[in-house]
Amino acid sequence: MQHKTRSMVGGAFCLSLAAALAFYSNGTLSAQSAPVFTQVLAGTSDDEQDAFEEGQEDFEEIEEIDDGLGPIFNERSCATCHSVGGTGGGSTILETRFGKITNGVFDPLTQFGGSLQQLFGIGDLGNNCNYYTESILGGANVVARRRTTPLFGLGLVDAIPDQTFVNLANSQPAATRGRVNRVTNLSTGQLVVGKFGWKAQVPNLFQFSGDAYVNEMGITNPQFPNESCPNGDCAYNDRCNPVPALNDDGTGVQNFANFMKFLAPPPRGPINATVNAGEQVFTSIGCAACHVATLTTGANASPALSNKTIHPYSDFLLHDMGSAGDQIGGMGQARLSEMRTAPLWGLRIITLFFHDGRANTIERAVENHGGQAATARDRFNNLPATQKTQIMAFLRSL
Repeated sequence: MQHKTRSMVGGAFCLSLAAALAFYSNGTLSAQSAPVFTQVLAGTSDDEQDAFEEGQEDFEEIEEIDDGLGPIFNERSCATCHSVGGTGGGSTILETRFGKITNGVFDPLTQFGGSLQQLFGIGDLGNNCNYYTESILGGANVVARRRTTPLFGLGLVDAIPDQTFVNLANSQPAATRGRVNRVTNLSTGQLVVGKFGWKAQVPNLFQFSGDAYVNEMGITNPQFPNESCPNGDCAYNDRCNPVPALNDDGTGVQNFANFMKFLAPPPRGPINATVNAGEQVFTSIGCAACHVATLTTGANASPALSNKTIHPYSDFLLHDMGSAGDQIGGMGQARLSEMRTAPLWGLRIITLFFHDGRANTIERAVENHGGQAATARDRFNNLPATQKTQIMAFLRSL
């Protein structure tokens, strides 16, 4: 079945407008005249702007059963989870990953529907076919929550050459050195550098789109042609799935990728002397070793993406977070305690922090750092109040 492109759905459009009214200020979420982050990347051509707009329309579309939704899924639209600050933002929505660790080896429990729990089903179809929320089965002893992350500026990140990340890892001090996650590019079959996801387990935006389409909405597509079986029961799925054919021919996946590719990075907030002083302290205590301020894209067919300097405040590498890691495996070469450095651009509109949303303030997020980040965390904790205030002013300007 070919994916259908529709006119913008009213509910999703209202959702993005409502989300645009959310503004993070002084540690609280308030309704004000807020910055709307959903903007097309500067310098795009007319054709690229058209691709961006068509992609946004698909991104906001509410999927139906006839489109291939489900049979098990997490949401009916990309924009439902990616909404804060405008379409393409993050949210406070948390998903669940689970698995079982035995003698240090992680089992994703795929035979029981792991490692991602789908929270919804398309309901009772009759003929003893009833799709419901998946249970966590198989003796899982690891359950981790995952916060929805913003997508702003990811096309620029995708345009950074793999070698840049390899060189960055090699240049870092041994105590805080990150690692690239080598993952398979499904289009080429080659091992490449992962950049996206909490474990840097996805190499590019096209693959990111196809992965999310099948796992979050149950829409099968050329790179991901197999449905998620409810709690691993594929025989049940073979009998009951109302749309067993390939749900999307790749058109929807490409539209999602185009939207993210040309989605501008979040604009920086106001900068003053306190903010500048805070960035200096941030750097001096070691936070910038992983939250790298400046990266440069490589040569690209699109001038809007070619040789651009960006400020994501991330190295996009894996770092050992000790007990603060999620303990989830099966994602490329990432170890259980390793997490990708979260980009900090756009931080000022985020209200839940850390991969599992455990912290509701930036300060608590810093205090939860461990492993390779423990030294910087301790230095932060030992700062005088004035310098802590400066760092917070800097972070809330991002």
